[in-house]
Amino acid sequence: MDLMRDTKLRNKTCCVHHTTGQAQCTQIQTILPQETTTPQHSSNMASSSPIMFIFVAFLFAASSLSPVLSHPIPSDSGHHRPTANQTFHPGLQLQKLKRVRAYLRKINKPAVKTIQSPDGDVIDCVLSHLQPAFDHPQLRGKKPLDPPERPKGHDSINTVSEAFQIWMNSGESCPEGTIPIRQTTEKDILRASSIKRFGRKLRRNVKRDSTSSDHEHAVVFVNGDQYYGAKASINVWAPHVADQYEFSLSQIWIISGSFGNDLNTIEAGWQACIYTLFGPELYGDNYPRFFTYWTTDAYQATGCYNLLCSGFVQTNNKIAIGAAISPRSSYNGRQFDIGLMVWKDPKHGHWWLEYGSGLLVGYWPSFLFSHLGNHANMIQFGGEIVNTRSTGFHTSTQMGSGHFAEEGFGKASYFRNLQVVDWDNSLLPLQNLHLLADHSNCYDIKQGKNNVWGTYFYYGGPGRNVKCP
Repeated sequence: MDLMRDTKLRNKTCCVHHTTGQAQCTQIQTILPQETTTPQHSSNMASSSPIMFIFVAFLFAASSLSPVLSHPIPSDSGHHRPTANQTFHPGLQLQKLKRVRAYLRKINKPAVKTIQSPDGDVIDCVLSHLQPAFDHPQLRGKKPLDPPERPKGHDSINTVSEAFQIWMNSGESCPEGTIPIRQTTEKDILRASSIKRFGRKLRRNVKRDSTSSDHEHAVVFVNGDQYYGAKASINVWAPHVADQYEFSLSQIWIISGSFGNDLNTIEAGWQACIYTLFGPELYGDNYPRFFTYWTTDAYQATGCYNLLCSGFVQTNNKIAIGAAISPRSSYNGRQFDIGLMVWKDPKHGHWWLEYGSGLLVGYWPSFLFSHLGNHANMIQFGGEIVNTRSTGFHTSTQMGSGHFAEEGFGKASYFRNLQVVDWDNSLLPLQNLHLLADHSNCYDIKQGKNNVWGTYFYYGGPGRNVKCP
């Protein structure tokens, strides 16, 4: 681990990418039949392997939280917290404001239709071939690909579930041949730490060891083989987030590389934090929001959240990536989850994303990646929080539902029906999986298996408590 210290990496930006709205999810209140309502858990709690400790430690460093700053205009370098008594320079601020507006002209694409959402968002319906991805030199002049062959054993159907996004409540929709993109505003960028880092992860000097990190995980992972995708259903909650510089997320990681500067990842899941990109004064919520991320150089210069750079190609007109997910689960009440699947198309080699009940969101082109151009060597599922210890104690930011794994269904958050995709484009159950909880007195994890949920796990916790001071 000494070789891995004091490396400059990027911090994960909390919700800088989010479009406000609601996305589809699937009610699973009756998913457990009577005989499996209290499935038998396996006894292994948070076992691990050396390579996973390396990766999780890497994640601690690479995904440190980015702030929402109070600067009038963003700078070109990220600062972790606002600085008091800053001197105002009108000429400099005006110059930066001009740069913000120039940047907006670049990223806001021409719309064939504009929809005013009830929650205040403006949704642009952009022609598919004009979306940000097609600014990339290797995509310029091309159009999105047709849907690929889904993995064998995949049982989803091509329907959209009853839950929708808030912007759809206007009664309007984006026409076929377009995709919905939330219009980025000047205000959005001014809340970011820098123009250059808008929608990306920020750098700072960090130590890649778990004792010095402010990120904590409760995860299941597999490694040691060649993987071509992953699938799971993720329970959706709105966890309490205690500090504006913290977040709570649940996601799938598709990973390849040496955990050095060549690390490749594809990430998808939901994330909650106090401050959305647009500020608490507009929405004031910590709703879980669907997000994606990718990098091909360990979060240094490539990749971004959602559609905020040339990368991910969206192919549908029904989902705005970054939108709030609703409905959400409640303690001892109705439970909801969303299905996510990422897999490598065997024909073209691109990595496709499916959301909910068979809705293809789009794909990451294979040429974006080095190692993931071939396959993944690790798949990870689970939760992550940021613990800034801003009060001098462990944070009370919740992971998952905010309750420990042992409480089980209806109380603890879960991932169910965990699968991986093999070289033959077939979905298979996980083999030789490992569990890891960095601080099990704060957030823990417990794995199980049954005929209905296949391989599953409960995870999460409240953060600060008597055993987690």
